Amino acid sequence: MKKTVKIISFLLVIALAVGVLTACVDPEPPKPEDTDYAAAVALDMNSETAKIELGADDVHLFVDGDTTHFNVPKSIVPTGILKARYIAINTPESTGKIEDYGMAAKRFTREKLESAVSIVIESDTATWNADSTGSRYVVWVWYKTADSAVYRNLNIEILQNGLAIASNTANNRYGTTAVAALNYAKEQKLLVHSGVKDEEVYRGGVVSLTLRELRCNIADYQGVDVAFEGVVITNDSQTVYVEDYDEELDMYVGMNVYYGFNAPNAVLGMLKVGNRVRIVGNVQYWEAGDSYQVTDLKYNMMKPNDPSNCRLLSRDNELAYTKITADQLKNGKVEIVEEVEGEEVLVNYDFGALAHATSVSMDNLRVLSIYTTNNGGDSDGALTITCQVDDVTVKIRTTVLLDENGHMITADKYTGKVLNVRGIIDCYDGQYQIAVYSPDNIDIVD
Repeated sequence: MKKTVKIISFLLVIALAVGVLTACVDPEPPKPEDTDYAAAVALDMNSETAKIELGADDVHLFVDGDTTHFNVPKSIVPTGILKARYIAINTPESTGKIEDYGMAAKRFTREKLESAVSIVIESDTATWNADSTGSRYVVWVWYKTADSAVYRNLNIEILQNGLAIASNTANNRYGTTAVAALNYAKEQKLLVHSGVKDEEVYRGGVVSLTLRELRCNIADYQGVDVAFEGVVITNDSQTVYVEDYDEELDMYVGMNVYYGFNAPNAVLGMLKVGNRVRIVGNVQYWEAGDSYQVTDLKYNMMKPNDPSNCRLLSRDNELAYTKITADQLKNGKVEIVEEVEGEEVLVNYDFGALAHATSVSMDNLRVLSIYTTNNGGDSDGALTITCQVDDVTVKIRTTVLLDENGHMITADKYTGKVLNVRGIIDCYDGQYQIAVYSPDNIDIVD
């Protein structure tokens, strides 16, 4: 009996000693499989951090998994739009190269915030802090889906679901829990930590990307097989122009695609104006046009569903013909956040370069002069119409235009007139111009 008591006493001493040692260590949140780290932190509306409560309708734009734009009072951001970059996470790309699980992360963020009855964005400090680009603010995003519910931390929820990798995850207000959520996703081998390829990303040596990524980094893809989506807006001389809307930039981005004389009938059937298509082809520099284009379109008749094939996605899409000004065409700039040597920075692009090959319209162009091509080639009769609007000179370049009777339209029809035009942004001799492929796209207004 005494021996038993001694053993029990000894075990109690050991237990107390272990307890003392454990109390000296900064405890981590528990990590059972069902741990919900997003609910393990609590939003304190009375804390010193800068914060604002919003509704789901205040989401201005879903960019990707870790970036959302919110409508806020101009007292917070002069533009009234706070571009939120989520603290502690880095989700895969879905606005440039399409990375594994990038689209899944984007959907996850959208679904959570669209279901919210209340959203709170919170800074890590008492002030709103810009990121390295100076154009976005690093924040925590909280949401709840019912008035009676508690707020959930979306940043941490994204981490615990395996939809992001680390990005300064530990050094912030909720760092301990954020790191625990990240480690849990790694231990469970969830999504980005799984080593499993994302079925939404096309393989086979083809780089899947957006038109924005392709247009911004076109020289880097010289000779590379690429895949992107867009709507066919014009088909002329074995070339189609394809454009797609970029939500973050709030503009269309495009590319000219040369299909040549030997394209399979299946591909030709896809490339009708208004069709939304997935283009798979090779990027090449076109010397004669002093521009890049996508050519050598890929299609295997024996494997029509192969992801390395061009593919028809939908029909009868409305063409944009975005209205622009002459000054925007000639002098407009677009700021884009890009990663340069591991650091996110703002990069300026010419609007004309970024919008090259997209459909636009421009009004009230007063014709100053017209040059008619006459060099003995197929383009004899094409017009270069020099116009002016708001003291800015713009050139309109046409193909050979024919009237309803098949007769060539000459310069006389437009000389001294005021025109509204619809066409494609083009570049000639270093100057952006509008290319017009049909007389139906030139209206005489005066």
